[in-house]
Amino acid sequence: MYPVLFKLGKLTIYTYGFFVAMGFLVGILIAKMEAKRLEQDPQMIMDLAFYILIAAIIGSRLFYVMTNPKIFLSNPLEILKIWNGGLVFYGGFIAALLTALIYLKKQKIELWKVADIMAPALAAGHFLGRLGCFFAGCCYGKICDLPWAVTFTHPDTLAPVGIPLHPTQLYSALGNLIIFSFLWLFRRRKKFDGQLFWLYVVLYGISRTLIEILRDDFRGYFFYGILSISQLIGITLIIIAIGMLVFLAKRTEKA
Repeated sequence: MYPVLFKLGKLTIYTYGFFVAMGFLVGILIAKMEAKRLEQDPQMIMDLAFYILIAAIIGSRLFYVMTNPKIFLSNPLEILKIWNGGLVFYGGFIAALLTALIYLKKQKIELWKVADIMAPALAAGHFLGRLGCFFAGCCYGKICDLPWAVTFTHPDTLAPVGIPLHPTQLYSALGNLIIFSFLWLFRRRKKFDGQLFWLYVVLYGISRTLIEILRDDFRGYFFYGILSISQLIGITLIIIAIGMLVFLAKRTEKA
């Protein structure tokens, strides 16, 4: 596709970085709007979003580096070049979640109410981020002979050139868009705080685990040659999320 969006002299704007930045911006705006609807402090959401942003970038990049250490041993400066792709969502998600837990506990703010505010925003931002993956060519799929197969031709793409592939980046983008739409429509019908967040974890975990089957980029170690690291994390989080949904529902009934 088009890894470089445009150039202004020596300044290069990478398409991947642009869409990731837009994803964070749109996510923050959605979360701020939802906070106002629920009479929560929008400034608190902005402050939390800033810390989450930093943690997500660091966590997602470190996770990618740990799964591809040989690439960076010879040239450590490549670690900083996130505009070329190489951000693992679950690494960023876990780092952002831990950061949010620490921040909210320190500020004595109700965790699950804020988590529900952030869930649709996370899905919307991730949708845009996956479009960036598509333009950069990272996270590419296996060889495909279906009518919607995509052939990358740009010399700077991260995907194999001249081979029809599953557009797994677009599959993931579509999955996140569907998740966002569901959460956005369901948010006024939720039964308890935390329901939206854990539903997001379940839905994304299912989507990611299935799409991973069609991916062909290097994703680190495979457990027993079957499950990728992201699939193992996704399945584990699905189980945890289902348990949390049951726990929070029962707690609400008792209350």
